[in-house]
Amino acid sequence: MTTLLVKNIDHLATFDNARRELKDGALLVRDNVIEAVGTTAELAHLTADRVLDLAGHLVMPGLVNTHHHMYQNLTRVMVQDDELFVWLTTLYPIWAELDDEAVYVSARVAMAELIQSGCTTSSDHLYIQPNNVRLDSTITAAQELGLRFHAARGAMSRGQSQGGLPPDNCVEKEEDILRDAERLIHAHHDARRHAMSRIVLAPCSPFSVTPGLMKEAAQLARTHTGVHLHAHLAEDLDEETYCRQVYGMRPVEFAASVDWLGPDVWFAHAIFLDSAEIRQFAETGTGMVHCPSANMRCGQGIAKIREMRDAGVTCGLGVDGSASNDTSNLFLEARLAQMLQRIAPSRYLSEAPGGRGGFGGSPKALSAREALEMATRGGAKLLGRDDIGHLAPGMSADFIAIRLNQLGLSGTQRDPLAAMIMCGPFKVDFSYINGREIIRRGEFCEHDVEASLAAHARIMKRIYEQ
Repeated sequence: MTTLLVKNIDHLATFDNARRELKDGALLVRDNVIEAVGTTAELAHLTADRVLDLAGHLVMPGLVNTHHHMYQNLTRVMVQDDELFVWLTTLYPIWAELDDEAVYVSARVAMAELIQSGCTTSSDHLYIQPNNVRLDSTITAAQELGLRFHAARGAMSRGQSQGGLPPDNCVEKEEDILRDAERLIHAHHDARRHAMSRIVLAPCSPFSVTPGLMKEAAQLARTHTGVHLHAHLAEDLDEETYCRQVYGMRPVEFAASVDWLGPDVWFAHAIFLDSAEIRQFAETGTGMVHCPSANMRCGQGIAKIREMRDAGVTCGLGVDGSASNDTSNLFLEARLAQMLQRIAPSRYLSEAPGGRGGFGGSPKALSAREALEMATRGGAKLLGRDDIGHLAPGMSADFIAIRLNQLGLSGTQRDPLAAMIMCGPFKVDFSYINGREIIRRGEFCEHDVEASLAAHARIMKRIYEQ
């Protein structure tokens, strides 16, 4: 067993149940688990195999990304000015050329970008698996980089010939999807605390799968401990029109009809929910992940985060696909989440203290700490984790450190934690995941970024030539 004492931390933001923020903080880590949290003076009697002095740094839990499509960094900055359905139908044919090497290499690049900007746990929704693509390759990439990973076995089964949006060459047979999902659960799902690998079942969206697949995926997931469910829902008004025309109901009604509401379910986006549907999410324990950059890029709308949080809905943050964002930085998403809520032109927000009527929002709509809580504790809860998202004895040793003495943080001494999003985003100076040092003084300890970028460029050239 090995021990690490981290001491002299200028500002330690624990995000624990008491939301403690400590000056001159310290952590003791034994192997991959936090054993003690306090001030440097309180932990001074402890000895450790290694001591890390983080004077001049802010330390906080690693960020938790709960929605991504990592393969999309092969198609960044494309279809820049069109709505979602046009964006999708333009990119589907390119994604149909993906192979397993492309998925593996793009995952390594995406994961490195996430880790460098503060993420220590991520999910990835791989919903298109043409040619020889296997979800296993993304799991291998996560193991190599040291990222805590929830691999979502996505799927599309309803092609254009069956009334769906994706081309037929982008969809799979439902029996193959379910068979592979079962295989992945047995091969890679670890339900234990501090697990580094878990499987999520994730049919893509109401317009790309059948109700039958949704029902069977839910049944399969619920026969295994800790296997959660994830999909896109209420992301776009075109989706709502589709659901009304095809199913005769709104998206949330559709989700309920296929048994997709509950504490083991979280949806991406959930922009177009009314107040009754928000209460339904809260009452059933259904969660949502807010992806502000992607929502803004496609001009979709602003999710009602203030109303959801007040109702008791668990809200997390996600960077979404690298072609719909087009960056993988959760600090940036937290910043945009905060700012968007403050301008949201909704009746609910306009009635909040400081609101300006039906045409404005409120500067009190979402605080910096609430936004960061979505990126930490909120994301952990969506993933069904009780071992990440805050720093306390018994929690996984996932934490990040940011150097405070830099130009972009000058003048923030009164509140360095809020500065992480109000003045950012920043790259981290240290990152520990499961007790393992991944980044030291701003550089990866083992991962060769230049080699990953060279492989990525080679894959892009091959795909576009095809």
